[in-house]
Amino acid sequence: MPTILSPPDQRVTLRQLSWETYQRLLLEHADASSPRFTFDRGVLEIMSPSAEHERHNLRITDLIGVLADEMNLEVEGLGATTFTREDLERGFEADSCFYVQNVDKIHSKERIDLATDPPPDLVIEIDITNPSINKLALYKEFGVPEVWRYDGDRLEMLRLRDDQYESTEGSVAFPGASATALTRLLQQGKALGRTGWLRTIRAWAHERYGGSEGQSSS
Repeated sequence: MPTILSPPDQRVTLRQLSWETYQRLLLEHADASSPRFTFDRGVLEIMSPSAEHERHNLRITDLIGVLADEMNLEVEGLGATTFTREDLERGFEADSCFYVQNVDKIHSKERIDLATDPPPDLVIEIDITNPSINKLALYKEFGVPEVWRYDGDRLEMLRLRDDQYESTEGSVAFPGASATALTRLLQQGKALGRTGWLRTIRAWAHERYGGSEGQSSS
């Protein structure tokens, strides 16, 4: 049987675009999961994710769902929702995003306006190719408090502190979850199908948290 190779992430960067053009593109692609748009003051990056990219994203999303369940945390996952602020002339669609600490403030809202509503508490970025726009600088402007960045081998947790992101071992959104432990788990999961992966992370999380919030992981 021939091997079918998925193409890598495809990125196109356009410059000197108006806010109105960006908004029109968002409207034209409102019902599509791809491509994803990132806009930063006239610079637009259009990204079509690869199968590898989406596989990593789905694994981390599964992991967060299990963590939330075992830690008894209410979490609202909004996937690649488009967030924009015209006053900043910026907008982003993360690979995945989650409300945890601020979930009560956006629960059941059909529309989230970041001019008045809080940004996601956690953003997931799969960085297996190099983006043309500095995503961390953009997330900082929106006030996203925590970013998990995964390059296919290592998960890095970044916390917004004193107006810049600092690498940290432990998560704020999920107390007790460590970058080292989750990296190890993601590495183990590469050899598993999704059913096996879900069983593995459920057993791992239940052993460490057992439905109680804030216990330590190792």
